[in-house]
Amino acid sequence: MAFTVEDNPMKTNMKQKYDGNTTAMEVLEGRDLSGKVIIITGANAGIGFETAKSFALHGAHVILACRNTSRADEAVRQILKEWHKAKVEAIALDLASLQSVWEFAETFKSKNLGLHVLVCNAAVFGLPWQLTEDGLETTFQVNHLGHFYLIQLLKDVLCRSAPARIVTVSSESHRFTDIKENSGKLDFNLLSPSKKDYWAMLAYNRSKLCNILMSNELNRRLSPHGVISNALHPGNLIYSSIHHNWWLYTLLFTLARPFTKSLQQGAATTVYCAVAAELEGLGGMYFNNCCRCLPSQQAQNGTDAAALWDLSEKLIQERIGRQGK
Repeated sequence: MAFTVEDNPMKTNMKQKYDGNTTAMEVLEGRDLSGKVIIITGANAGIGFETAKSFALHGAHVILACRNTSRADEAVRQILKEWHKAKVEAIALDLASLQSVWEFAETFKSKNLGLHVLVCNAAVFGLPWQLTEDGLETTFQVNHLGHFYLIQLLKDVLCRSAPARIVTVSSESHRFTDIKENSGKLDFNLLSPSKKDYWAMLAYNRSKLCNILMSNELNRRLSPHGVISNALHPGNLIYSSIHHNWWLYTLLFTLARPFTKSLQQGAATTVYCAVAAELEGLGGMYFNNCCRCLPSQQAQNGTDAAALWDLSEKLIQERIGRQGK
């Protein structure tokens, strides 16, 4: 069933504390996250790095899950420069490789840690068409399927660590696309298109729609076990590294930079979804500027969310079966 604002259980008892100018550090003011373990994908730069730094400086044990290990190690060093007692480390994770996702999960589980927050932050944007080693279009796999598989591998740890949260960084661009064919069924060819049918912006928008559908279905399945899931839009025109693959967007963001949010402001909604006391036990929602809002009608469609879940499981099983996992 789709949520409406009137259905929101927080509506009558929660005042809006923050706005688009709030920073991640302001959201965490006065918080002690000692004993909390947090994984953040794509945390070596941009919003992901600011999110990781903010958590680490408030006592959490933070794991940077990144493809580029040298940049991840440098990000760890930067955080330790700010506070030498910070608990922060990097583990290699390439979301474009299901094998790498599996190896990351095994490495993490071997540490015998809890997991209180998993932030699915990593994303690619503006890539030319290319297939991953698993035979899927890269934007779809990195932005959606890799995260989906990561959650499947870590959900038992999350449940054992409950109360726990999954936070997925989506985008308002999810509103400008569709992932269904004319018959109303989910269309795999729209999610992982051929080269002739590929447009980078649409691929990104579709992956961001998948993020919200996945988050809602995760909440339906895991909230009975104490794990809630919410999705968010970090803010408009944030100057980050995500646009570096496309020169036109690099130019656009450079020209707009004086009017954009800072990365600390961009990280605020992620941090809010991860730690806000008023969200305890509440999931299946979408946030923008630390405020709940309604996503698109398709993003609220429970049937589509279940269909995407089933398709994602099938795609993974087909591939990990070939790999012997």
